[in-house]
Amino acid sequence: MSSLASEGASESIPENTSHRFECRKCGYVYDPADGVKKFGIASGTAFMDLDQGNFRCPVCRSGVEVFRDIGPKESPSGFEENLNYGFGINNLTSGQKNVLIFGGLAFAVACFLSLYSLH
Repeated sequence: MSSLASEGASESIPENTSHRFECRKCGYVYDPADGVKKFGIASGTAFMDLDQGNFRCPVCRSGVEVFRDIGPKESPSGFEENLNYGFGINNLTSGQKNVLIFGGLAFAVACFLSLYSLH
């Protein structure tokens, strides 16, 4: 049993290295894939590998205590308790929701502009 527990623990460590963290004060999202060029933090640096005493939010200068784990980029956006409601839209990632919203707006504008061709 202990070997299974240690395997599970070693698998969770790499998962946390790809998690993004959001500043609860200003909404800045630290993505390990991007790093922070302003502070010289290279891409691929996990949030837990940052200097917890000196790291500050690049936007509002808050400390690491105001950041919360929002999971990896591929995880669905939104509140956990709401993910099972709706027509499956709640399980989309934030990028997929953006494509759906702005694609719908572009389609509506195209339909509106096509009304001028009826003249």
